[in-house]
Amino acid sequence: MDSDDLEPKKKKPEQKNLEEMSIEALEEYIGDLEAEINRVRDTIADKQDARKGAETFFKK
Repeated sequence: MDSDDLEPKKKKPEQKNLEEMSIEALEEYIGDLEAEINRVRDTIADKQDARKGAETFFKK
């Protein structure tokens, strides 16, 4: 069983109403989303590295 299976499922956040946001606010929002995507990708890479290390350590 993967430890990620033990984490509680989270509800998806409500979507923002993009129609009422200015162009500047939308561009800032894109930047925030891209930063979050990069943070998630970095976390995935760290977890994959840890898994590879554990698999190597526990290999027979």
